Amino acid sequence: MIVAAGQFAVTPDWETNASTCVELMAQAAQQQASLLVLPEALLARDDADPYLSVKSAQRLDGGFLCLLLEESRRNKMTTILTVHVPSTQGRAVNTLLALCQGEIVAQYAKLHLYDAFNMQESARVDAGSVLPPLIEVGGMQVGLMTCYDLRFPELALALALAGAQLLVLPAAWVRGPLKEQHWATLLSARALDTTCYMVAAGECGNKNIGQSRIIDPQGVTIAAAAEAPQLIYVEVTTDRVMQTREKLPVLQNRRFAPPQLL
Repeated sequence: MIVAAGQFAVTPDWETNASTCVELMAQAAQQQASLLVLPEALLARDDADPYLSVKSAQRLDGGFLCLLLEESRRNKMTTILTVHVPSTQGRAVNTLLALCQGEIVAQYAKLHLYDAFNMQESARVDAGSVLPPLIEVGGMQVGLMTCYDLRFPELALALALAGAQLLVLPAAWVRGPLKEQHWATLLSARALDTTCYMVAAGECGNKNIGQSRIIDPQGVTIAAAAEAPQLIYVEVTTDRVMQTREKLPVLQNRRFAPPQLL
């Protein structure tokens, strides 16, 4: 099947961002993509206010998702993204959503909050407590992850052991010394840890690197974007996963118990 990753610079206006998402969804569907991954925290972003996305949080029946679900009804493609959903007292949950044929078919509350590199996501965001589900897309089992989750191999491994063949990662990877190297290295490492494809979409505003990538199960980058808005495509196959796992049976050769949530 064909998979796509789309990146753009999120603006402070949710309607503008929804319109961009709808355009990317239409373009990917026109190219016969079965799966589209968009970046993290798409409601709003402002370089001067790191919490604007939380302040702009919308319920799942809000205007932003209504527009995306309307576009989703036009095709059979699955679209993955994250938005902030209100919780309590000005806080929110960073929620990954899978949309297909006008419905929310899966959701996942981000487990690992970005309390690193002098930032503190947990100051306004509530962490999830449940492992993300697997979803089926084009005959392939897809595991769900969000941005900072990438640094925790236990989550990717848990998804692979549950049957994932492809992992998706909406992200807003913050710029900084060595951060681009971290991004590229970790994406390849998680693919190799799990012998899964990785499809990662990065927000490409002033503070984030963009650099969406699609990595094959042997850790090879097979499609990549730079820092500008772009939509990338590649064909993925279950045969490639099976062939890799025959040559590199790391999931079978493990000597440690499966990881568990704390």
